[in-house]
Amino acid sequence: MAGQTVIVSGLNPAAILQSTIGGAPVAAAAENGHTRKVVPLSKDALQDFMVSIITQKLQDDKQPFYVLDLGEVVSLMEQWNSALPNIRPFYAVKCNPEPSFLSMLSAMGSNFDCASRAEIEYVLSHGISPDRIVFANPCKPESDIIFAEKIGVNLTTYDSEDEVYKIRKHHPKCELLLRIKPMTDGNARCPMGPKYGALPEEIEPLLRTAQAARLTVSGVSFHIGSGDADSNAYLGAIAAAKQVFETAAQLGMPKMTVLDIGGGFTSGHQFTAAAPAVKSALETHFHDFPELTIIAEPGRFFAETAFTLATTIIGKRVRGELKEYWINDGLYGSMNCVLYDHATVTATPLACMSNRNNLSCGGSKTFPSTVFGPTCDALDTVLRDYQLPELQVNDWLIFPNMGAYTKAAGSNFNGFNTSAIVTHLAYAYPN
Repeated sequence: MAGQTVIVSGLNPAAILQSTIGGAPVAAAAENGHTRKVVPLSKDALQDFMVSIITQKLQDDKQPFYVLDLGEVVSLMEQWNSALPNIRPFYAVKCNPEPSFLSMLSAMGSNFDCASRAEIEYVLSHGISPDRIVFANPCKPESDIIFAEKIGVNLTTYDSEDEVYKIRKHHPKCELLLRIKPMTDGNARCPMGPKYGALPEEIEPLLRTAQAARLTVSGVSFHIGSGDADSNAYLGAIAAAKQVFETAAQLGMPKMTVLDIGGGFTSGHQFTAAAPAVKSALETHFHDFPELTIIAEPGRFFAETAFTLATTIIGKRVRGELKEYWINDGLYGSMNCVLYDHATVTATPLACMSNRNNLSCGGSKTFPSTVFGPTCDALDTVLRDYQLPELQVNDWLIFPNMGAYTKAAGSNFNGFNTSAIVTHLAYAYPN
């Protein structure tokens, strides 16, 4: 179905939705007898939108930019609520803290996973209450614990005795989630087990330490690892969490009420496989816990596909069949996900200068191409032996699915600033 693109810039997403569909966080509303439903941009609509930005706003500057598709965020939340209706998402802020994105998630009912005082302050600055935050870092500076106590963030994770002692001293009313190490990381691109999570033989001593400190252990958390993790990894982790619940009961501790199944979700086929696996494991191991609160810490599931990056070709060199291009963003900026997140990026052409009648260069001959970032570091190479049509300086390369971890580790190496994080917001609704 054809859709009308709604283009906005610099506005509060909740206000955008309210003006368009009659009220956030509802994703659709009736108007004159018809339902207007916010939907993701089509590929053609996204391209047209980017061309309009380039021609109307960036004719001279040509700086890289992101587009955040609010319709994609709505769609992802609908998918989550449909597939895992009893699991409350606590979005992992570290994945992408863009303000409009956080506001959108908040308007749709998401809570938030914060790992530091700075992230907590950032979330609170958007009008989000502290009871919607889990301080999901098992090893925190004492100053951050003091801050959490002061502003009322009262749920955190731990996996060591020293953390118990810090919390007892500075935030004794804080409820704890014992973070355990899953049996497997599911071959995730970014495994968490080497750094966090109690081993099986450490679980009972850690429960006893919290019990002796008169702290409340409300439940268990785990994280199987980030990035296309095998959904079967959830099965063993949920079974292990149930054993912790049983151990706590045997020790005479108050009944646990919270299970945090962490992150590791990726939209698409991985989530399609993970959701039924999670539900099956929960039914098997926690069917007799009707009052259990189940939460998760998805990051890339919501962020990755909602953001698209546009970069300008600023230089070109031809060596036989090999075409080499320089763009004005790279591994020290938005592409740091290649280094830090083991991401594989893809690019499509937008030939705004050289082929305006065929912007996407459909049917054009392609050549093995190298794409460099703008810095003088040879490591700053975005793509190698990548098939692209021949492009010219001031044409553009578009990178989809760039919302996860693209900003957190960026730098200003060689004086090149990282890309503006979302100067343009868009979504669509069917005509």
